[in-house]
Amino acid sequence: MNKVSGPKSAYSYLYPPLVQYDQRMLAVDGLHTIYVEQSGNPDGIPVVVLHGGPGGGSSPFMRRFFDPEIYRIILFDQRGCGRSKPFADVTDNTTWHLVADIEQIRAVLNIDKWIVFGGSWGATLGLAYTQNHPERVIHLVLRGVFLGMQEELDWFYQGGAGRFWPDLWQGFIADIPDDERSDLIQAYHNRLFSGDVEIETHFARIWSKWENALASLGSDGRVGDPPAQFARAFARLENHYFQNKAFFETDGQLLKNVESMADVPGTIVQGRFDMVCPPKGAYRLHKAWPASQLHMIGQAGHALSEAGIAAQLVHTMDQLAKQIRLPLR
Repeated sequence: MNKVSGPKSAYSYLYPPLVQYDQRMLAVDGLHTIYVEQSGNPDGIPVVVLHGGPGGGSSPFMRRFFDPEIYRIILFDQRGCGRSKPFADVTDNTTWHLVADIEQIRAVLNIDKWIVFGGSWGATLGLAYTQNHPERVIHLVLRGVFLGMQEELDWFYQGGAGRFWPDLWQGFIADIPDDERSDLIQAYHNRLFSGDVEIETHFARIWSKWENALASLGSDGRVGDPPAQFARAFARLENHYFQNKAFFETDGQLLKNVESMADVPGTIVQGRFDMVCPPKGAYRLHKAWPASQLHMIGQAGHALSEAGIAAQLVHTMDQLAKQIRLPLR
């Protein structure tokens, strides 16, 4: 892999941009059709990449953590976002629908086993998928762990992170009346699903900017307005999932069910100063999952594009490439 000269950035560690060799729209039920793409080596080690959000969508940047001569890279846009249809729709859109979609993609692509690679909400979804289909997962790679727990939602949406960013927090709550601020996820839900596109877009942009501003350790808090269409899908889907506690039956379900994936090896890459998904979740998961390795990255926040996080993820995938042999059995 060629290194970029000069100061280190995320791009210094990544493989060159790849062009996908296969794109398709996959009907997963009578309503939703999801975008699926493949790149890299068609005969290589399969890895499925789970994007964040919910509602973030996939991007070409996500292909660049994998040696294209070794990996068969599968990306897809989860229900309601990216190039999937219908856009920003929360009907039949739950964690368990997404888990079923991942299995359907695996079967359609005729893959027996694969590496699962996910960050933030993608880590949540990767854990849910692996706990339901451990026999299909060679290795689980997680970044910026979010367990879908109430304390994590309270941290980000009830003032925890706001203690570090009081000026931005004031912008997040300013348009919400005082008597609704005890449950800001519900308050935003009322507006993001009001039926008035102008109101929905206004609050979607505020919701999205709050998260975007805190994603990177080097952020000064200044971010522009995201495109209206992206913001509306991102905010509506995130809020829908978070208002429904990620559709888990109990708080902490992923931690309680770690035993179901005890035989699946894993790697956790976590920014030490992650303001969106604090490191406590990654540490608790690692302690409950003996088959995992935890890499706590200093001078890093939440973003996939942070140099230390990118470097560790590329190193992890390069090491796995040396360990895993085809055909997979």
